[in-house]
Amino acid sequence: MILQLSFGLLERLGLIVIFAFVMSKTMFFKKYVVSESQSVFEKILYGVFWGLLGILMTLLGTPVSGGVANSRTIPVLLSGIIGGPFVGVISGLVAGLHRMFFYQGGDLTAFSCGVSTIIAGIIGGLSKQSLDLKKNKYFYGFLLGIIVEVIQMILILLLAKPFDQAYALVKIIFLPMTFLNALGIGMFLLFIQQIYDENENASARMAHLSLQIANGTLQFLRKGLNEESANAVAQIIYKLTDYDAVAITNDHQILAHIGIGEDHHIVGGHIWTVKTRAAIERGEIQFGQNKSEIGCSEVQCKLRSVIVVPLNVNEKAIGTLKIYRIRENAVLKTDIELVRGLGNLFSTQLELGIVEKQKSLRAKAELNALRAQIKPHFLFNALNAIMSLTRTDAEKARLLLQELSVVLRNGFKNNEPFIPLNEELRFIEAYLNIEKARFPDKLKVEMHVDSGIELMLPPLILQPLVENAIKHGIQQKQGIGTLKLYIRQLDGEVQFIVSDDGIGMMASHKLSDHSEAEKNKGIGLSNVKERLASIYNRELAIETSRDKGTTIEFTIPNHPVRLV
Repeated sequence: MILQLSFGLLERLGLIVIFAFVMSKTMFFKKYVVSESQSVFEKILYGVFWGLLGILMTLLGTPVSGGVANSRTIPVLLSGIIGGPFVGVISGLVAGLHRMFFYQGGDLTAFSCGVSTIIAGIIGGLSKQSLDLKKNKYFYGFLLGIIVEVIQMILILLLAKPFDQAYALVKIIFLPMTFLNALGIGMFLLFIQQIYDENENASARMAHLSLQIANGTLQFLRKGLNEESANAVAQIIYKLTDYDAVAITNDHQILAHIGIGEDHHIVGGHIWTVKTRAAIERGEIQFGQNKSEIGCSEVQCKLRSVIVVPLNVNEKAIGTLKIYRIRENAVLKTDIELVRGLGNLFSTQLELGIVEKQKSLRAKAELNALRAQIKPHFLFNALNAIMSLTRTDAEKARLLLQELSVVLRNGFKNNEPFIPLNEELRFIEAYLNIEKARFPDKLKVEMHVDSGIELMLPPLILQPLVENAIKHGIQQKQGIGTLKLYIRQLDGEVQFIVSDDGIGMMASHKLSDHSEAEKNKGIGLSNVKERLASIYNRELAIETSRDKGTTIEFTIPNHPVRLV
């Protein structure tokens, strides 16, 4: 009897294994297994589905001495292991209540087996969290199957009457049902483990893919969201992935569409698909699993599935990234993770582009402020000095006018990011010649530049330091003061030193009454500091002592620097 029963259970086990194998290969079941969040309605549906499988296992069972040998615990226990407590309870109730009240194959174990079925669903649901952390889920599923079957046998002995018939039944069904049902659970979980492994491998591939895409697209979106940058990014994604189409939009029109559908999803056309408009209006990722959900009005359109992720700048959607497939229900978790990650990455790149543009505009504005600072008061003082020389030393006045033209030419030049070192030095030389003419018995200049230095550097990176040394160091000193400017060639770098023997920056600060000159001093030094930090990642080294003067030093690399 036991052998015959074992063959019957083994036959059903074979059907379960075939069913598990086929299910594990379907896209629907894969999505169900790896899904992290489901609605209550979906959980009820899944619970009922597993419960109906449990009923089917009961109906296919073999009546034995007032009971029925079956594989009902396999789908019920699995429902909880895969779907969690709620699904497990629903499944257990469906299959358990059927066993209690509706199955007519024998009534000796109806109540006890119904109770054990509900318990099996609960145990499966409670074990989900711990089993998800296990590497060999099939082995722990096998052990859990044995435990559930043992509990079922104990409940039969406790609840089924008369006891001697219940005991006789348990002796017959205990070994075959316990071992074969536990084996079925383990084998089913083995197929599910393969789904998890495939998903992990796919996630790893997607992570690598996202890095490739990030490296390829980094240079484009920082320039802003336009047709050129969108087309370049869409081309990269399309080439590196197996998506049937990739599209990028701004908040009102299509900027790029590569792949299937580009004949009617035309660049420059207005946005008219439902999911794209929803992503922009709500600022949330959208999915479409069929043609009607996509909302494309073109009858011949082959696109059937879509993921639309908004591109946000300052928490506002300014466009979307879209990937399409020509199969329905083809949106996978790994695709969602990849596209969501790319959307976040592209949004960050766009925001960085805006920040960098604002920094560039700010730097230009501050540079203009420096140039404007030089012109009015310097021009007024220089002209006064030249006018006083026109009667006493006309030749010197003529030379100073030439020097003044150099200063003014520099002030009116376009905002080039870099200029040759000799241009900056010529500007400083002209500035110092005018200052020495104004204060002939006050200012002494020592300048040394190593030969052979050919360097491009930001404009007005030295002049504010020289001006600061004269105005806030030497001019406030009693007697003559010395300004020293050294430019030295080091190993792969150029060192700049501007020093004076004036009153020192601390003393200058105490003497200040927050005049316009003091404000200009702050603009000059802070601008030089910020540009050195942003362009070269370097700092100013400042040493100052009261009545002993100030030394400012910095170094920059002696090679071209590319502004981003």
